Amino acid sequence: MMARLVHRGPDGEGLLRIGATCLAHRRLAILDLSGGSQPMVNETRDLAIAFNGEIYNHRDLRRELEGRHLFRSRSDTEVLLHLFEEEGADMVNRLDGMFAFALAGPHGMMVARDPLGIKPLYIGRKSGATYVASEMKALPPVDIVEALPAGHLQINDGPARRYALPFPPEPALRSPSVSEVLEGIRRRLDQAVVKRLMSDVPVGVLLSGGLDSSVIAALMRPYAIHLHSFTAGMEGAPDLEAAREVSRTLETEHHELVYSEEDVRRALPHVIRQLESFDAPLVRSAIPMYFICKVAAEHVKVALGGEGADELFAGYEYLRRFTERSELRKELAAMTIRLQDTNLQRADRMSMAHGLEARVPFLDWNLVRYAQRIPMEWIEPREDRGEKWVLREACRGLLPDAVINRPKMKFSEGAGSSELLAGFAREVIDDRTFEKERHVEDGIVLRSPEELYCYRIWREQMPSFISAGMVGRTRDASAAVGTPAWSA
Repeated sequence: MMARLVHRGPDGEGLLRIGATCLAHRRLAILDLSGGSQPMVNETRDLAIAFNGEIYNHRDLRRELEGRHLFRSRSDTEVLLHLFEEEGADMVNRLDGMFAFALAGPHGMMVARDPLGIKPLYIGRKSGATYVASEMKALPPVDIVEALPAGHLQINDGPARRYALPFPPEPALRSPSVSEVLEGIRRRLDQAVVKRLMSDVPVGVLLSGGLDSSVIAALMRPYAIHLHSFTAGMEGAPDLEAAREVSRTLETEHHELVYSEEDVRRALPHVIRQLESFDAPLVRSAIPMYFICKVAAEHVKVALGGEGADELFAGYEYLRRFTERSELRKELAAMTIRLQDTNLQRADRMSMAHGLEARVPFLDWNLVRYAQRIPMEWIEPREDRGEKWVLREACRGLLPDAVINRPKMKFSEGAGSSELLAGFAREVIDDRTFEKERHVEDGIVLRSPEELYCYRIWREQMPSFISAGMVGRTRDASAAVGTPAWSA
């Protein structure tokens, strides 16, 4: 299992038997480079943990625990051990960060995943044994494979238990002025960026030149002496020049990778294997993400990106079809919940494929909870203003108006490679073949020849015991308003 995850942790490995549990870990060294090796044990060596992610409030938690516990490292991982000793499973409610972990002791094992599912965790079962891994392909052949849902924990073979609601039932802000809302967004976003600069290694930014990533870069700039920015696209792609423009404005150390159609053709099997998905829109956007992470990993180990802004602030064109504010609110909530199977999966898999950690400030828990309290009149798309108007106004002044006002462009379109997959599919799949093969396992119906093309590669690349039902699906933009934000 560890051999299948070398890409996620090229800096070291550890193996530990504790009671009936064996913990294994591949390390990407970011905090406490010399003392943060895993699996990590507590003082009495009766509790151990394998952990993936970052706990941004670990220093505050450490100050609470010091004096009652002996700390032997500066790692956020050790804080989790001692916090569990004091609070048990309830400790997950104290964590501010992205995480998936397995914690083992005399009473068995507990696994947990962060409230939005930024970090992945899969569980396999066979013949009374339980296996846990960060990626499905790392599991040995098993009878059952499940994803631990975001905001859930599980103890031994008990049921998965929700500990965090992605959108807690909190009251909407009461008659706020627009200036109060804009200040609230800007302050929380700045705090989210500062948290995610926590690292003992260089941190960069994945910069497409669009609104979301450009805002993140601008907020990072005052805190970085040398800020490295990265972009990727085909020759002449809009993102390349847009990112150069933002880089010149912010004076970043900019790096770009220009890829060709042949580069995409060669990389596609690896992209789909790492992504663990055949969902065509997701694969389409994973291609530039793969190349941008490739160039970023040559210079840094951590990079911030713009995922999540469209879900919080209604950035997608199809959302204009929602005329009822209550329905739009539900749709944004559903989209955010499903990020764990779509854009967050893309960000995690494409970055970790290159030994790079991606961090997502827009999905800071405090910002997410604040955004869901903003009156919909400030978020809803309208004909007299651009999408994500409230975010653009909150960040006005950070960058030239030409950048702040830049219309949204899909990642694959901005990178210039959005039509490549469909072209590859047309070479080998005609309409008759598509109709014949579009009904696949688990009753799933593929939506286009492009998706069938991706499915064929996915089936070749993934172990046979992984079923198509494990693959998250992005929304079909042609679906009627009121249908769920995902396909079965």
